[in-house]
Formats: sequence, C-alpha cells, structure tokens
Amino acid sequence: MHHTLFISDLHLCDTRPAITSAFNDFLTNTASQANALFILGDLFEYWPGDDCVAAGHYANTIAGLRKLTQSGVAVFFMHGNRDFLIGETFAQASGSRLLPDPCHTTLYGTPVLMSHGDILCTDDLAYQQFRQQVRQSDWQTEFLGKPLFERIAIIEQLRVASNREKSVKSMAIMDVNQDAVSRLLTDYAYPPTLIHGHTHRPGVHQYEIDGHHCTRWVLGDWYNQGSYLRMDAAGIASHTLEL
Repeated sequence: MHHTLFISDLHLCDTRPAITSAFNDFLTNTASQANALFILGDLFEYWPGDDCVAAGHYANTIAGLRKLTQSGVAVFFMHGNRDFLIGETFAQASGSRLLPDPCHTTLYGTPVLMSHGDILCTDDLAYQQFRQQVRQSDWQTEFLGKPLFERIAIIEQLRVASNREKSVKSMAIMDVNQDAVSRLLTDYAYPPTLIHGHTHRPGVHQYEIDGHHCTRWVLGDWYNQGSYLRMDAAGIASHTLEL
C-alpha cells in the first residue's frame, strides 16, 4: 500500500550511537517500504555547516539517506532549531529535498500542513529572539565564515547555556501557544492535518476553528524509543520502535 512516513527530533550525535544505528535500521527496514519520508527537523543534535559532509561527519547516515533516495523513496528535509544550517551540499549528498517551514502539501487527497514546530512556541520570547537572529543571512554568513572547529566550540557553549536556561523555564512556556496554532491553521485555510515536532510531546490534538475541524499531530523524539507517523489513504497512525 502506498504510504508516507514522518519523523523529527532524532538528535543524532556521536555520544548516542544506538540512536544512529536505530535510524539506519529504520531507513533500511521501514522507510524503504514507503513512497516518501518527511524529516521535520532536528535530525542532528547540531549541524555547524555543510562542510561537515566533506569532513566525513555522519557519513553513514548521509549514505543511508542517499541509498534510500536512489531506491526511489523521496526524502524531504525541513530545518529544525538544531540543524537550520543544513544546505544544498547536504541535500545533494543525501539525495533529499529541502522544504520551507511551514510547508503545505496534499497527500492522498488530504491537505497537510507541516512544520518543525518551534515557530509555534511563541511564549518563549528569549528563544524566538534567538531564532530570529540566527536565521538572518548576515548572521549565518559570518558564522559559517569561521573555521569548523571554532563553530563546533561555539555551538557546544550555546548548548550548555540552553540547557541551563531550560532547567528554569516552565514546561508551558516551551510548549506551543494555542493562539499561534490557530493563527497558522487559519493562515493556511484550515488544513485538516497539521504535523510537527520540536516539543518532544507526542500526541494528537483536535481543533474547531471557524467551523473547520483540524487535527494536530505531534511527533515524538528518539531518546527512549523511535517514533514515526505513517500516513496512507486510510488516515494517519503513530508507531514506535524499540531502541
């Protein structure tokens, strides 16, 4: 049966090799049976620039994605808050296609709106200010002009600071803002399906907006188990994988 898969928030890194191994198995045994795979951000714990490809970082993962696309499975990638510096070099090496955030499409006759999800967390003002800064082309040009080792060191420092800040933030602040969700759904003409990640709070949420019914599907992370959504003509279902 024709079907499409969605994942996000794997946060692949060298310190969690079991997750990388599980993802490679997922590509070989699960994603290979699909028509398309949508990766909705934070595939990597961080991505300091596309020169990582030439440096051999995540070579097995990139090769696995390339093998998948060469087999005929379409792979689409949306930037997350950890890997927003992924560019065309990565896309070409992996065979994936980059998507804007948000992205609106139609699958199996159903309009689907996709996002990483961080744009919906509008109560976290400090994060939104940081996000706006690092998504600017001038900031990215200056940052990518630094040597790779220096960029990695800067990111590591930012991660420490971020973890310290998150430890004192309320869980509500780091979740989506319901008004932001409603605005997004309204802006895109009330799609019946919204899929996003980022919050690490997998679930299904129902909305009635201006007489339109919309369902928000939240993808899970890959810390304690693997997680993905499977969509076909019959609907959407959530699945988990043992790690």
